[in-house]
Amino acid sequence: MAQAITNTNEFRAEARHQRTSPQKAKLVLDMIKGLRVETALNTVHFTQKRVAPIVEKVLQSAVANAKYLSDERGLDVDIDNLYVKTAIANEGPRAKRIRPAPMGRAYRYQRRTAHIIVTVAEKKSPETLKAEAAAPVVVEPAKPAAKKAAGKPATKGATKGAQKKTASAAAKKKAASPKKKK
Repeated sequence: MAQAITNTNEFRAEARHQRTSPQKAKLVLDMIKGLRVETALNTVHFTQKRVAPIVEKVLQSAVANAKYLSDERGLDVDIDNLYVKTAIANEGPRAKRIRPAPMGRAYRYQRRTAHIIVTVAEKKSPETLKAEAAAPVVVEPAKPAAKKAAGKPATKGATKGAQKKTASAAAKKKAASPKKKK
C-alpha cells in the first residue's frame, strides 16, 4: 500500500527548567492539544493553574517562531490555520532538599522541574487536501531480497518433513565429528 508523502512544516518552542512538576504541567497541556492556536491561547489565558502563564508564553513563542521562519525561509504559512500538534512536559533535573524533622533527624524531598515543549503545525484546508490527493503517488523502489542461509530450506513453504531431515543431518554431522581430549 503506497502513501502520498505530505510535507507539513512544524514550528516548536520550549521552556526548560520550569519550577513545576511535569504532572501539573500536563494537566494544562492536555487541554490545548489539537486545538487551533487562537482557541488554545484563550483556553490557557483563562485557566486557573499556576503553570498556565508559562504554557501561554511557550505557545506564543511557537507562533512567533512560525511567523519568523515563514518569512525567513520564504514559506507560505497561514498563521490563522495553525493548530497545536503536540504539547509535552518532560521531567527536568530534580533539586534535592532537606526538611528538619524531630529528634535531630532530617526528611528529604525533591523539587521537580519540567521541560515544556509545544509544537504547532499548519492545518491543511480541504482544497489543498483534495489537490494533494489528486497528485501522483510517490512509490519507493523495492529492496533487494536477502540471501538464504546455508542449511535452511530454500522455499518459505517447505514441509515439516524437509525441515526435520535437514535438522537430523546437522545432528549426525555433529555426532560424527571426533571429540578432542583436553
